[in-house]
Amino acid sequence: MVALLRYFTTGPEAPRLSDPGVIAQLFRRHRLRVMIAITAGYALIYTCRLALGVVKKPLIDGGIFTPAELGMIGSALFYTYALGKLTNGFLADHANMRRFLGAAFLLTALCNVLMGFTTSLWAAVFIWGLNGWFQSFGAPGGVVAMTAWFSNSERGRAYGVWSTAHSIGEGLTFLVVGSLVAWLGWQWGFWGPGIIGIVAAIVALTLLQDRPPTLGLPPVNEWKQDHYREQAKDSARTTVALQFSILKIPAIWVLALASATTYVTRYAINSWGILYLQEARDFSLPMAGTLLMISTLAGIAGAIAFGFISDKAFKARRPPANLLFGIIELIGLAIIFFGPTNTPMLIVGLLLYGLGLTGLVTSLGGLFAVDIAPKRAAGAAMGVVGIFSYIGAAVQEQVSGMLIDQHMVVNGADRAYDFGPVIWFWMGCCVLSILLAASLWRTKLRD
Repeated sequence: MVALLRYFTTGPEAPRLSDPGVIAQLFRRHRLRVMIAITAGYALIYTCRLALGVVKKPLIDGGIFTPAELGMIGSALFYTYALGKLTNGFLADHANMRRFLGAAFLLTALCNVLMGFTTSLWAAVFIWGLNGWFQSFGAPGGVVAMTAWFSNSERGRAYGVWSTAHSIGEGLTFLVVGSLVAWLGWQWGFWGPGIIGIVAAIVALTLLQDRPPTLGLPPVNEWKQDHYREQAKDSARTTVALQFSILKIPAIWVLALASATTYVTRYAINSWGILYLQEARDFSLPMAGTLLMISTLAGIAGAIAFGFISDKAFKARRPPANLLFGIIELIGLAIIFFGPTNTPMLIVGLLLYGLGLTGLVTSLGGLFAVDIAPKRAAGAAMGVVGIFSYIGAAVQEQVSGMLIDQHMVVNGADRAYDFGPVIWFWMGCCVLSILLAASLWRTKLRD
């Protein structure tokens, strides 16, 4: 075990290069590769997390699992993801990202392949929970790689670009994986993402690099002449001490609760949106997937826009942008569930929802935490927020599954759904997340 941990540990610092031209050339080359790797790799591996949401109707209609059982399976991923994001967030601050992410992507792909052969409830709970654990390496690893290669003043924009991976991955799941299921059967809802996950592992192992000092480069803030005013007490403390110090920051705890309620709404649509569009709106699986993909395209714009708007318009203050994007998300949800039933208005609602939700996730899911935590504890800050976020997602999965199951009427081979109670649960959590985020209006960045 010690040898295994040593294999994943960041390498020693190499002798420092002195030629400014060579240093600049290497930074430009590796920064591009790192951004491509963490964005494309995370987008591809995201399909391995959302596969279950695509196959819920075939599994229910085939009598393999009930909605409540699917809620149990789905929540297993989120609970292990929540725990893993905390522990792996702390580990990521010490890890070689190339090996760390490459291994995680490969293992989560294998879990998806196994799910395609599984019809036993408890076997599915175990495998999908294991998948959640390996998935939890992705976000902390991506953030640590980004903070190692991009300086403080670039962080909002870099984080915004990286956050598009969520939306790209969702789009791939809803459109590509949804089409595979419609054509080839529910098993390909898992086998397809498994193949995609193997490609993601290859991308990570090919393009990622360890931290700049391991290549003989200076820290990125030194190269960019972008120094933050590190507090004297921080500079004298070890990374582990700084990691635990974030637990004493009240804003981190409020941020964690705000993120948890945001993730209820986020994964409500990701996990149950296709079933809702199929049963409440009578769309086919490919069409339901296409419609949800529209929200993910808006999400790409939302992630990038949040980084630029909060950096430029609000001078790196996240709370005003949080309020703006939260209101946009709430309006989108209101149109989706209570607006006119015609398809054009549904598309408008999905666009607004995707734009607002992804902007809010970009901030509450990590960027704001990285802003207010010590810079050498970025992974740990992501971990603390992450465990709350995915506990929220897990509770959502179980509560949503039970509410849908309780209000489903079975008449022979036919099923009728009443989504009203679960919709109010989803929208109530959206309102609560906006209020919690707004309470951090006066929170200052850590310099």
